[in-house]
Amino acid sequence: MKTQPPGRHANAIKNDLLARAYLDILAREDGVHSKSMLRAGSGDPSDPVEMLLDDLMDTPAEGRVSIRPDLAAVAVLTARAIETESGLTRILRRGTPVISIATHTPDRVDAVQRVITACALPSDRIVSTSDRQFRVGRDEALIIARDGTEKGHKPDTGNEAIASALHARSTIIGIAPEPRRQLPRDLIRSAEYHLILPEIDESALSLVVEAVTGKRPTRSVDLTTVRLLDIADLVLALRPDRSPEECISRLEELIARKGEFHSDGPALEELDGYGEAKDWGLELAADFADYKAGRISWDEVDNRGLLLSGPPGVGKTSYARALAKSARVPLVATSVADWNSASYLSGTLQAIKDVFARARKLSPSILFIDELDGISDRAQLRGDYVEYWSQIVNLFLELLQGIDERPGVVVIGATNHPDSIDPAVRRAGRLDREIAIEKPDARILARIFRFHLGDQLPDADLMPAALAARGATGADVEAYVRRARGAARRARRPLRLDDLLAEVRSKREPPSEEDRRRLAVHEAGHAVIATVLGGMKVAGVTIGDRDGVTEIVRVDGSISPERCHEVMIMLLAGRAAEELVIGSPSGGAGGVPGSDLSRATDLGKDMELRLGFGELGPVFLPEGAHDTLTVIPGLLGSVRKRLDRAMSDATELLGKNRAALDEVADRLTASGYLSAAEIAELVGAANRPGDGDDPAREPEDKLSASRGTVREQIETSLADRTPAKTGTGERRT
Repeated sequence: MKTQPPGRHANAIKNDLLARAYLDILAREDGVHSKSMLRAGSGDPSDPVEMLLDDLMDTPAEGRVSIRPDLAAVAVLTARAIETESGLTRILRRGTPVISIATHTPDRVDAVQRVITACALPSDRIVSTSDRQFRVGRDEALIIARDGTEKGHKPDTGNEAIASALHARSTIIGIAPEPRRQLPRDLIRSAEYHLILPEIDESALSLVVEAVTGKRPTRSVDLTTVRLLDIADLVLALRPDRSPEECISRLEELIARKGEFHSDGPALEELDGYGEAKDWGLELAADFADYKAGRISWDEVDNRGLLLSGPPGVGKTSYARALAKSARVPLVATSVADWNSASYLSGTLQAIKDVFARARKLSPSILFIDELDGISDRAQLRGDYVEYWSQIVNLFLELLQGIDERPGVVVIGATNHPDSIDPAVRRAGRLDREIAIEKPDARILARIFRFHLGDQLPDADLMPAALAARGATGADVEAYVRRARGAARRARRPLRLDDLLAEVRSKREPPSEEDRRRLAVHEAGHAVIATVLGGMKVAGVTIGDRDGVTEIVRVDGSISPERCHEVMIMLLAGRAAEELVIGSPSGGAGGVPGSDLSRATDLGKDMELRLGFGELGPVFLPEGAHDTLTVIPGLLGSVRKRLDRAMSDATELLGKNRAALDEVADRLTASGYLSAAEIAELVGAANRPGDGDDPAREPEDKLSASRGTVREQIETSLADRTPAKTGTGERRT
């Protein structure tokens, strides 16, 4: 059994004489009157005699005809595949070989079948193309051509016909995109030759241009054009009434407009809000540059698979486009919904294989698969669809695993529901890196507004719009800007910031001065306490139309009673600030799960029942054993004491840092946003020596030993939560 290597043997093909013969045969079969390709390939094109013969045989442009360019391309590639096997051309005409031919893509199957029938086999050979109606006979040839789109295109069908043909010593040829998956199993097992249709290269393209126009091209073809073209593109660009150079120029223009690189959008470097995903992408772009330049091998590229998760609208698809532009590689974009649009399972499986084949052809490239959660987790499959979905999942996993079979192809899957992804998809060697894209904060939103506004409102401070839009996504911002432009256009005037704010607020009124002041005081309390205690890093503070956020981006250190108590102080500092400055608290510190009071209470319960810091001693009760504070006698009282102590300490610390609290609250009321540097400066300025005593920095039994912070378990007490309806503060890590 012989297997054709992927590449073309340089010594096996001289002037593509077999390909030229095939082109002449097809031209004669179609009744095309054109110059003989075989004669044109037999001599030196610069020889005066050859040039004279060309002129004498040249057909006037208005009467020039040729075979179709796509059929010509398939003829060239089929001839090359056959010619790489020594003696196979003669064996096909005089012997009875068993051959499989891999075409890579379904659209080449019928054309290869025609070329084999018309050109490779003797003219008197009886050809049967149906494995159901095959008549046994030595002078017959059985050609089974399957493009993978029908239900019966699988290895367990057609084997009886193969057995009959083998017994009769007939020629057997199987043609399919992936023969081992689509042709009869017995054909593959008995095949003496496994041919692979090569990809079209510059010399093959030049030969097709010559077949169409009657003349050889005098200029080279852009290599990017060759790499990106589909055989179907040739029909659109190559015409017999054009010169070879005009055909090539037209083809290059057509390929450049295919939009494979999405060059109309921004590059990844220009986008904000992607965090870790942006770092990953820029690393990949650098590796792609080194890989294309030959400085590193594919094995040295680290970032080869990514699962991108996040809520709808955060820009997962835009990320893939921007990354492809930064990396200067083609983007092959698809989705599970596209795959499932086929009527039969075989069509779905073929769609999956086709998109991977296309990505391999365009390598180096990025394959982006959206809605990946549409492929079910096999552990959750039930009922009649288990076999159906299992085949889809198994094929997808097999294609993902074959990294060595797709060098240069990076696969990025996107999902809104990462928990629904089959764990095997995220295994090492597949999509083994998961990055979640979070909704952008106020700073990022302001930059996204600027990006979508372009040169409009160049001098406007966009932070008010960003603060009002907090919790929105990049897609939301694009919609706000579009609708604001529409409102200004209908009013026959330039766009104003008020138009943007009106769209962001959805016509709702901004908060009253009293409500805005309370929001600022509440968030200032959290920020000042976190800064003074020194164990929590504040990234920024914002207040919007209905609520506020103090971003705590790092909480480190060992777990101890003192450190847990410190976190509780910070959580209750917003309520304490309201009491201290305004005179009474609002309900914003509580009211919903995940609120300040809720987290502080949960942390107190954990100290009593899970961390071994309470009156019950070193015990641990698992989740569900202490869902309410009334189940265990005395628990409510113990937690209440911890909360009272934390509230008292928060009030005392804020009183000692009242100047800093007032300064932060005032600035926050005015601007709506303070960065980490601004908060540190305001608190530091209020406590500088010479401005008065700084009692907050004096050692205290309760607090001085608790400098530092808690570890990962305590970070959960600072996770994102739904804002209270009353419009006061929330915390986020």
